[in-house]
Amino acid sequence: MAEGIDPLIDELPSRYVVGIDLGTTNSAVTYVDTLESPWKIRVLLIPQYVSATETEPLDTLPSFYYQPPKGSANFESAIGAYARDETARTSGRGIASAKSWLCHSAVDRTAAILPWHGADDLKRMSPVEVSAAFLRHIREAWDKQFPSEPLAKQDIVVTLPASFDEVARELTIEAAHQAQLPRILLIEEPQAAFYAWVYKHEQDWDQRVEVGQKILVCDIGGGTTDFTLIRVRKSELDSQPDPSTDSSQKQGTRIQFHRVAVGNHLILGGDNLDLAIARYLEQKLSAEKKLESYQWDVLVGTSRGIKETLLSDGGPETVTVNLPGRGSKLIGGGLQTQVSRDEIRNLIVEGFLPKVALVEKPIQVQSGFQELGLPYASDPAISRSLGHFLLSHADAGEEEPTDAQDIEKRTRRARPDVILFNGGFFASPLLRERTVDQIKTWFQTTSEPAWSPVVLENDRLDLAVARGAAYYGMVRRDQGVRIAATLARSYYIGIGGDPPQAVCIMPGSAEPGQVFSLTNRPFKLTVSQPVEFSLYVSSLRLADQPGLVVNVNADQWSSLPPIRTVLRTKSKNEKAELPVHLNIGLTELGTIDLSCHEVDSTRSWKLNFDVRSTTQTDIAQHEGKGEAEGVFDDETWNECEKIIAGTFDSDSSAENPTGPEVRIDPKLLVKGLSEAIGLTREEWPMSLLRRIWSSLMALESGRRQSPQHEARWLNLLGFSLRPGYGVALDDWRVTETWRNVHGKLHHQGPGTKNELLILWRRLAGGLTRGQQQVIAEYWLAAMRATAKQLSGKPVKGAATPLRPEESIEVWRLLGSLELLNVEQKRELGELVIALKDKPKLEIAREAMVWALGRLGQRTPFYGPLNTVVPSHIAEGWINSLTERKSNQTVDHLAVTQMARRIDDRYRDVSPEMKERVTQWLAASSASPHLINLVQEVGRFDAEEQGKLFGESLPPGLRLE
Repeated sequence: MAEGIDPLIDELPSRYVVGIDLGTTNSAVTYVDTLESPWKIRVLLIPQYVSATETEPLDTLPSFYYQPPKGSANFESAIGAYARDETARTSGRGIASAKSWLCHSAVDRTAAILPWHGADDLKRMSPVEVSAAFLRHIREAWDKQFPSEPLAKQDIVVTLPASFDEVARELTIEAAHQAQLPRILLIEEPQAAFYAWVYKHEQDWDQRVEVGQKILVCDIGGGTTDFTLIRVRKSELDSQPDPSTDSSQKQGTRIQFHRVAVGNHLILGGDNLDLAIARYLEQKLSAEKKLESYQWDVLVGTSRGIKETLLSDGGPETVTVNLPGRGSKLIGGGLQTQVSRDEIRNLIVEGFLPKVALVEKPIQVQSGFQELGLPYASDPAISRSLGHFLLSHADAGEEEPTDAQDIEKRTRRARPDVILFNGGFFASPLLRERTVDQIKTWFQTTSEPAWSPVVLENDRLDLAVARGAAYYGMVRRDQGVRIAATLARSYYIGIGGDPPQAVCIMPGSAEPGQVFSLTNRPFKLTVSQPVEFSLYVSSLRLADQPGLVVNVNADQWSSLPPIRTVLRTKSKNEKAELPVHLNIGLTELGTIDLSCHEVDSTRSWKLNFDVRSTTQTDIAQHEGKGEAEGVFDDETWNECEKIIAGTFDSDSSAENPTGPEVRIDPKLLVKGLSEAIGLTREEWPMSLLRRIWSSLMALESGRRQSPQHEARWLNLLGFSLRPGYGVALDDWRVTETWRNVHGKLHHQGPGTKNELLILWRRLAGGLTRGQQQVIAEYWLAAMRATAKQLSGKPVKGAATPLRPEESIEVWRLLGSLELLNVEQKRELGELVIALKDKPKLEIAREAMVWALGRLGQRTPFYGPLNTVVPSHIAEGWINSLTERKSNQTVDHLAVTQMARRIDDRYRDVSPEMKERVTQWLAASSASPHLINLVQEVGRFDAEEQGKLFGESLPPGLRLE
């Protein structure tokens, strides 16, 4: 969480107020010189490369980052117009849609993952770093024009989608900090667009709207779709305006604007249009098979230009599309086709704005757009999402809600009176007209057959949001017309139950600066132990008040990253259960502050959203799978606890003079537990396994008794915590395991060392990237030394070659580390290829091939997609494994992992390789199911997953 401090009032007011639209496709900057009277909003011209040798100041900065091949230009990177054009002409060297990547929870947004599937020689960057680079470019442009008034000292308002959640807002703030811009506020783009309209019509805006009207702001940009509702209400100020005040203040005494609803987050915008056009053109260019990835990249960039050309007024009737070949096929391998204006217009209008009924809900299916790696909206029909938004928020701002079953009355209330379009999508008159026609179809009645919404005019849609941001900065200085913007989404904390229940902690009516204290609903929290709060948000239940208990269902709520914390005190040994209540505040930055206050005490603790679980996929977000497997009764658990204590409790102190009642041989531990539980070890549920882990950790010192005790302790500890995630607080458990075990082996025999390797393999899914790196660096050095020794080369350095039997579990561990970077995986894979057929390593061949399959898999079990090795590397490994037929199941599984069909052209191996693998699997008498996985998209079954994981999985848990 960002600190809830308003950076614009920390210091004296700056001379300039700056608005920055950090857009998906284009960014823009406007500013107000407060010494100018009357003040005006002006556009900052931003110098940027427009060709490889020329720079030019432009009024927008295309949000593209491009790195030319080394030695081909006099700069290492470019941002702006030239970057946009080169990204469209080349493959794998440009970064686009960085703003959309800030919302992508399936990748590590703080890791260097862009450009997605980029060229090998590029410097990769995180989405946060790319956003910071755009802001840094803007800062340098400003500082050059205003050297005595640096941008870092000005009041800055940065825009973001209304639907951005807490994590995306935090990352936007972090990008600004990386760009050395500390004085920022956030404003939602639809609000900014409306502020721009007020500014444009500052002399007569009150004559263009009426009290009681509902204004719909439709904001569709390059990456997101945002819907916002604003109510026009009579001002609470009844006094006559003072003739000496300016016009905006006079008008503000008669009318007020209240933002009452915002839509859900939709990654749906101009990028989706580009992809749809590219898919259509791909069929025309190459109907029989998909284009090569480098051709597809160019086609997507080309489609962006085609869209702008053919959707604009006065454009040509047809456009010719040319795609280059590669290398020796640069000319002969090229493709060409023509596309007409009518084709593209029909594709866009019918695909994204189809005529639908108001009651139709968005279709929830997997998005077909997987090409750029972004989680696009599952239903591209914007009209369906718009209708659902209007109907869902029919009562937004109403004093008395309608009966939910009275569709006719809800439909009347859902009707917007006024529409304001914003975003590049609506630069096309065709798309604006289609949207208006759809709304007319929904709300025209026999009594009002000619009804049509009033459309507000906003010129320069590419600059409107930046203008509105600057205007808002002046509103904060009491100059201008304020929109009373409530939070427009309610927040809840889960309290368990069946069905799940939650407590409202902040209502949708909250405004910046408000604080809510849940003193009427205390929570019990244990000091010095980790606790977790499940978080939910709803943009539909805006009337719920703090403290209200509600049942949670998927239709009205979506989940947020949980709040995880440990309440630390001055006394490290304090472990009392404390009654606490929550304080929740909405900061001026637009973020949520939460704190935990002990009842009848002055002690308090700050609570933080677990941003890591969403921004970094090396921390698996808890999904509640483990607890669903049930909890054993206390009598059974007490018996288990006695057995564990009988094995590891060696304490004979004054308080415990005899130690445990019965001494148990470590070899009999698992058998004893299985008899007490009444289930085989493989059937123990995750809730019981985690209790076993806790008991083992409490008796950690007992492993020192003998090598047998330590080996059994390590074995059961790893088994009880596998795969390192799946139950709340597993990340804390893995951290505690690492802290107590890493580098702290008490018995150095081969048995304990082997069990330590197995433990880390079992927990690999819960280890952080840094922990995996520590493990990998040590054992990778040993593998390099082994390879040198077997090739007859001298082994230098501290690394010691491994004996064949030692290497088995090392290979399995290394193959399980999915968070390693692509280069490390590539080196490990090449070592497997070089060593797998060495006679001296025959005993380890199965483990090596198993590891190769995990290293080259197309779909990771738990790791982010940016760590998947490129398909051409996997194809080389497949070739090595399929040189001859094999009756080994491990070979079949490894090849299938690397060749299975994903329907992502960047991760899938070539059709030719799929055909070769299909034939090889059939000739090798492999399972028909594995052959089908190569031909069709599907899942490994439970038995196959157990083999791929290395042993049985906890009941009810799937790794994919």
